Amino acid sequence: MEIGIKVGSVLNERADLGVLCVFEGQPLPAEVANLVEAEDFRGSANEKVLLYPRGAVSPRRLLLIGIGSIGKANVEQFRQVGALAVQEARKLKVPEFTIGVDGQPSISLFEAAVAFAEGMEMGAYRFWRYRTNLNTAQTFEVTKATIFAQAENAAAINQGAVIGRVIGRGVTYARDLVNSPGYSLTPEKLGDEAVALGGRTGLKVKVFDKAQLTEQGFGGILAVGKGSLNEPRFMIMEHGQASADKPTICFVGKGLTFDSGGLSLKPAEAMETMKSDMAGAAAVFGVMQVVAELNLPLHVVGLISSAENMPSGDAYRPGDIVTTLSGKTVEVLNTDAEGRIILSDALFYAQRYNPKAIVEVSTLTGAIIIALGMRTTGMMGTDQTLLDQLSKAGEVSGERVWALPMWDEYHQMVKSEVADLKNMAGRPAGSITAATFLAAFVGDYPFAHLDIAGTAWTTSPAKPYESARGTGVGVRLLVEYLRGLLAG
Repeated sequence: MEIGIKVGSVLNERADLGVLCVFEGQPLPAEVANLVEAEDFRGSANEKVLLYPRGAVSPRRLLLIGIGSIGKANVEQFRQVGALAVQEARKLKVPEFTIGVDGQPSISLFEAAVAFAEGMEMGAYRFWRYRTNLNTAQTFEVTKATIFAQAENAAAINQGAVIGRVIGRGVTYARDLVNSPGYSLTPEKLGDEAVALGGRTGLKVKVFDKAQLTEQGFGGILAVGKGSLNEPRFMIMEHGQASADKPTICFVGKGLTFDSGGLSLKPAEAMETMKSDMAGAAAVFGVMQVVAELNLPLHVVGLISSAENMPSGDAYRPGDIVTTLSGKTVEVLNTDAEGRIILSDALFYAQRYNPKAIVEVSTLTGAIIIALGMRTTGMMGTDQTLLDQLSKAGEVSGERVWALPMWDEYHQMVKSEVADLKNMAGRPAGSITAATFLAAFVGDYPFAHLDIAGTAWTTSPAKPYESARGTGVGVRLLVEYLRGLLAG
């Protein structure tokens, strides 16, 4: 969807639909107040009323959307309002609409515009590519929104809208990947997607196939992928170059394109959403697209371990000992705890870049859902500054995180009697022990693990910009983390 900026008032521009965003309790413009009784519209958060002005103002239809209290309206509320606007335009089958805000928010107009545009892009998202029974009304899409602004604010709003649109597109890209069926997005095809992304954006991309993984000793990825006809892949996506003023940030994503559990087979109902077990990889793909399109002045590396975990005569077994890329050995107690095994290779590989930080994203444990539910991403790590930066980014981006401890006692729980580590430590503190397993492969580099098992998929969207199934979680969070680094 195209997003444009124009100086002036939405009330004075002819359009099939004009959208006026209003703060709660603030007086409406006189020409609008005459159209609506005060008790019918208060401007509370996400409140809507559609008016037919009949010449009182220039738009043929005028949609009022409440932002909430002017002192409490934050970027999250502007994100939701942006999504509501595009969704209402689509319901009315209006291909282009105008939009403006009546009043001055307490946050910067630049950040409000970023969130506004993010919401529009995310709110317009649908995954219907496999539906064959759609009618014209269902396939209708909004093509353009024009934001009206005062002359002195137009440049900041335009800049924010450009950034927000790119971030929103990164989220919807990640959603598309998560929603794609496992047969259509095997590890090989995910590798092809990385190459295609590099071609579109200028990212430097390398993809290691099975032969290269074998030659270089990626034992974790190879072990998990043994049971599938679809061979594993390892992907490197790189933006910029390291320098004294451009430290390296490594993002690592889990790319299990389908997880049956392997020989430790999942129950049938638990497999229904396991195409989403690559949501961590999808988040890294989305972030790398945003980083490249915005040309952020950072050295950012995305690393993806990708495999398909299937049962067969060739599959790895409980009791096997796996030698990872690091040389450390892992006792396999449960083949359904495979994510940490493939991630071990990627995390060790990340050390080659001498990074300022390693941030890993994965749908790693069901235990995090028990701990935090479906609305909060679990966060664990080894560096408090990094965790604080991610926590702040979560508040701004609307993708909130909550930290769990990684004390020494938890590290002892993943030690094996027959190998260096074991891939299961029992049910207690399952999310934490999984994170401590990962931390064994990052050396002394600052490390954060984001467990998105609860937040990567939803059947109950709670906000206007959310959609059922893949959420694209992680993209906004990690982009905001990078923006925070640049802001100092």
